[in-house]
Formats: sequence, structure tokens, C-alpha cells
Amino acid sequence: MLDGLPDHAVQKAQWWEQHIVEVLAGAARGEPAGTEQDQRATLRQRELAKVADLCSAGHQIEVRTFQRMRFRYEKKGLWGLVDARLTRLSLPTGRADARLVEAVSQAVKAETDASTGDVDRLRRRTEEILAAAGVDPRQVMPRRTAFYQLVSVVSAGKHTFGSARSRRSAAKPPYRPFGTVTGFRPGQWMQVDSSPLNIQMRLDNGLTDRAELTWIIDLATKTIPAAVLRPSTKAVDAALLLARCLTPEPMRPGWADALRMSRSVLPHQRLTDIDQRLADAAARPVIVPGTIVCDHGNVFISQTFRNACRAMGINFQPTHKGSPWEKGTVETSFNAVDTLFAQHVAGYVGNSVENRGKDAGQAAVWSMAELQDLLDEWIVTRWQNRPHDGLRDPFCTSTVLTPNEKYAALVEAAGYVPVALSHDDYIELLPVTWRRINAYGVKIRHRKYNSKAVRRYAREHSGVTGMDGRWEVHYDPYDVSRIWVRNHRESGWMEATWTYLQTGPVPFGDLAWDQAQRILARRGVSKPTEEQLAQAADSLLDRAGKGPGRPPSKARPAAGEVRQDLRAAARTRATTSKDTKAAWPGRAAQAPAATPEINPGDETGNEGQQEGAVTKMTPLGMFDAAEEARRRW
Repeated sequence: MLDGLPDHAVQKAQWWEQHIVEVLAGAARGEPAGTEQDQRATLRQRELAKVADLCSAGHQIEVRTFQRMRFRYEKKGLWGLVDARLTRLSLPTGRADARLVEAVSQAVKAETDASTGDVDRLRRRTEEILAAAGVDPRQVMPRRTAFYQLVSVVSAGKHTFGSARSRRSAAKPPYRPFGTVTGFRPGQWMQVDSSPLNIQMRLDNGLTDRAELTWIIDLATKTIPAAVLRPSTKAVDAALLLARCLTPEPMRPGWADALRMSRSVLPHQRLTDIDQRLADAAARPVIVPGTIVCDHGNVFISQTFRNACRAMGINFQPTHKGSPWEKGTVETSFNAVDTLFAQHVAGYVGNSVENRGKDAGQAAVWSMAELQDLLDEWIVTRWQNRPHDGLRDPFCTSTVLTPNEKYAALVEAAGYVPVALSHDDYIELLPVTWRRINAYGVKIRHRKYNSKAVRRYAREHSGVTGMDGRWEVHYDPYDVSRIWVRNHRESGWMEATWTYLQTGPVPFGDLAWDQAQRILARRGVSKPTEEQLAQAADSLLDRAGKGPGRPPSKARPAAGEVRQDLRAAARTRATTSKDTKAAWPGRAAQAPAATPEINPGDETGNEGQQEGAVTKMTPLGMFDAAEEARRRW
């Protein structure tokens, strides 16, 4: 109890104890008992003699004071001799009126969602709260200096006059103590999240934009088995992230030989005997997710991502709303991207406007495909081999392990089971919708899809009574050239191609399709036809490639519309270019498929085609995990 007191206060109490013990025992502590005459003296006589000795030594002490200190020593011991002013508990707010403290607390709480202000604004709001409660502010409001001190005590740790973002985050603490979720094997608990990457990337038409980073991290080993960059993350990207998580990372041209799994601490030989895909893989573990924790973002709570987790047997576990601490591992990992990777890349713009350099966006030199390749190499080179403070040995806390070392230790105990993905698994990961098969095929957002296999079931009931006879359709939002219809009568999938596939310059995605609809809306077209939309998308990409021209004054679009068109076109090309296909899971180009037969005389033939014409098309390949492991993404 004395450790928290000043030294002079402890020494003063010990000084009193020494003299009081001499009076009570008739001798000093540690010395032989006093003379027989001292022992026969009464306590009163000994007290008078001690006070006289102290006064002669220069200590002006009265008998009554000495008796009071003796009573306190007999009751509380040495603690009773300590100055009570140093041991008395006091309120942090001092002598401030309780009504004033309550009003200041309400005013500080109201600042949580408001823009950051100063103390003067808080003082005015405090006076308003007091007046509303029937208290005269002039009676309880202290001087300005005292009010500032009171506010600093009440608002401590709440960032009332600091960052609004930090203030909102600090205002949402958990109502219970933090729990601990421990992963005992790789993949037992994994967390996924998205965040804008603070690097300006270069689009193919000269514009710059920031990519969005989505990655998944293993709680037991702190390994990042998959990370993707997209212009804007969609549900299909999060679903395909799971495919990359289950697929080995291949060695790429230009990577150092030291990045091979065979050169790492991972048990390469033993893992290769189980899974041959790891023979020439890079040193990044393959982890099968058991439970995935995510927030309530539209990307992760979408039916597409839920279906992907269900198809792979993954437990989908969303956090409570407004509880970012429940997936704190992936939240804090994004900060490491800034400090360990992003700040060293050309085009880094900082994590806020305050930290942004002059003309930082003009330094953007990397395309999204190149930036994806740099990120993958950084994860294998730096992240997986950097000691992580969260991977300390529980029995030797001074030892810090790397994610690869932790994985090697846990896989010896938990084992490894390879999971191979087929092209059907890739289709299962795509977004799903339910449609009827009509005479012209299947229509999705005014786009018609048809094929020989689909025409067999035109106007027929799917057999799924819960969906009123409609058929399950999976589609790729980045490639509107084809869809897949589940064959409820038999098994497998029926592929259907877009009717106007030959009119589009590239297999553009939903982003360009939506922009085409906005362009036609600006022209006054109320209900655009399918052919008009295809032609508008074609014109959009052509105009974006030539640059912003100066249209006639009467038809000149509003400010910012041309740039919006350019950005939509560039983002579309970023998801459909050859370089990006190599970096996107499930989109690797394979051998061209056979040209489908189209009967021009059939009543469901493609509108707008010349009679007797045979459509030539080269569809994109399907996802093959075994082939992907031997390719560059």
C-alpha cells in the first residue's frame, strides 16, 4: 500500500512509528527494554517525556497531537500514520457540479457522429442542455480554464476534438470483455475483407484510379493464401477468391528461385507426395477454409458468396453489425499493406488527403495486372517470411515465428487434404438468378441467351416447384457473352451464348452495359432495345479509346460525363484484357471451343443475322484448377 505514495510521506510515517513504538514499549525498536524505572512510568508520563525530547530536538509537537497519532497507529498500524490527504479518493471531475458533469457528458456523446468542432461549440451546447433541464447555466458554469479541464477529463479517450473516424470507432466498444478465438489448425478460422488500396493505378486509356484489395487471412498462421485486386469488388470476386485459396500459387517468370516452395521451410516433399500440384508451386501455403468470418458488406452477405461457401462446405459466419473488432486480424492487416508494400510503390497516395503528396496520382505507372503481380510476389517474398508478433511460441514467448514456419508446425499435427476444383466448381461460384426458358431462350437484363441444349427445354417446367418452374442460371458479371443453366432434368450445365455476341468488340461486363443504358437515357430513349444497347456499348468503347472530343454545343453532355464514360470503359477493359485474364482466377484462356451450330431457319434463330449465316465465336475457357497450377495467373 505504501508503494503508491511519495517517498517523503512514507519516511514521515516511519518517523512517527519509531517514536510511538518507544512510548508504547518503553524502549526503541530493536533495543533492549528500558530501565525498571521507565517500565514503572505510566503511558502518560512516557508521552510527556517523549514530547519534551522532541521539542528539545527542534520538533514543535503538542501532547494532544502525539496522542492522536498514537491512537491512529494502534488502530491502523503504519498506514494510519500516513497523511490522509494523500490516501483520500477523489472524483476525476473534482468539485464540479454533478448536473454540469452530466450535461458535459451528453454534449460529448452528441459529438460522436457530428463533424469535429472545438471547445467553444461544446460549451454552447452544454449551456443549452442545462437550460433545457431547468438549470441556470450561470450558476454552475465555471471559468473557461476550469471548464477546459473538466472537458478534458470527460472526453478522455473519445477523440472528441480529433479525428471523426477515430471518434466513431471509439464510440462502439463491446459490451463484454474481449474474448479469444484460437485457431489450432490452418483454415479453422479465416477472415475476409475488402479495402481500397492506396495506390493509383494506370488504366488503359490514360486515366488513373485506385484498385480495391480483397484478401483472406488465416487466423492460426497469419497466412494470406489469396488476394485479388479489382476496380470495384463484386460478389463474384469474393467467391473466386475462395478458388485461389484452394489453388497453389505458381512460380512466375522473373521470380527468384528462392521463392519456390521446395526452397522454403514448408514441408515441400511430404506435401508434394500428397498433392502433385505443389511440385512447382511458390512458397505460399494452400489452405482449405473451415469457417470464414466477414462483415455485413454487400459483397460478402450476397447470395453469391453464401452459395460459394455452401458449395465448398465452408461455415459462413458474419460478425455483429458495427463490430469491427470481431475480425480485427484482417482489419489491422490492411495497415501493414500501407507500411510494408504500398508506400514503396510508385503512385502511392497516402492513407488520407492530409498525407497525400503533390501530384501523387500522376506518378501512377502500374496497370492493375502488373500491380496484382507485384502484390503476389510481395506476399510470397515478404509477408510469408516476416516474423509476426501474433505467432509467438506460447512456451517460449521470446521466439517469434513467420507465417510459413507456423504453417509448417501446424500442418504436421493437423495434416493436409488436397481439394481439386473442376470447371463445374467454377460455375458454382458465379452469381445465380432464376429465369424461365422461352422460345427465344433466356433473358437477363434485356440480353437474350440461347443454345441448342437450352432450346430443348423451351417453355417447359424445370421441376423446381419452389421457384415456380423457373431454371437456375449462373452468370459472370465480367463477361456477358455467355450464361450457364443448370439441367434440373439430368445433370450438369447447359451453356447458352448471347444472341448479339458478334456485335460487341470485346466481351464487356455489367459496368459497360450499365453505362450504355445511362448514355441512351441521356439521349432520351425511354426503353432501349437489346440491339441499341449493344451498339451503344460498342460506341462507348470506341469513343473512349479515341479520347474526349468536343461534341456540338446542343448535344454536349454535362460536366464529368465524358470522364465517367472513359472510366467505365477502362474498368471494363481492366477486367477483360488478356493481361488481366491471366491474373484473374478462373479466366485463363484455353483451347478454343468448337463453333456451335446455329440453324438460321429455326424460329428461335438470332435476330438481325443474315439468312444462312453461321456465327463464328471463340468462347472463353473454363476454370481448371490443375491447369491453373501450371499457368501464370
